[in-house]
Amino acid sequence: MQAIVMPRRTKKRPKSAKAISAFALTVLDDLKAENVLRLDVRHLTSLLDVMIVASGRSDRHVRALADALIERAAQAGIPLLGVVGKRSGEWVLVDLTDVVVHVMLPRTRAFYELEKLWDIAAEEVVGERL
Repeated sequence: MQAIVMPRRTKKRPKSAKAISAFALTVLDDLKAENVLRLDVRHLTSLLDVMIVASGRSDRHVRALADALIERAAQAGIPLLGVVGKRSGEWVLVDLTDVVVHVMLPRTRAFYELEKLWDIAAEEVVGERL
């Protein structure tokens, strides 16, 4: 009986939020996402480290961006905690553990203004020192 040798994976799983966010930014760039913004939110929450906000030109483009993130994350061994909003294509949230990616239509992004909500400098959060 011959032993079966499984091929080794050539791609290493990114372990840090920095590596996962770089991965996500590459995928979004490959598919021509617009107005991509990376926010470091470690000083605001313990739930995640990085939030990425990007726009798609249409609901079909938003869904395609989210689908590519999901598919390539699986290929790279990056755990996917969840996906919300894929059916409508207006706003899709892709949760890649320490990195959350929001892909939105421009009008939805302008309405909710996530950048203003989450882009608070660390100095503002700390406040005055006594």
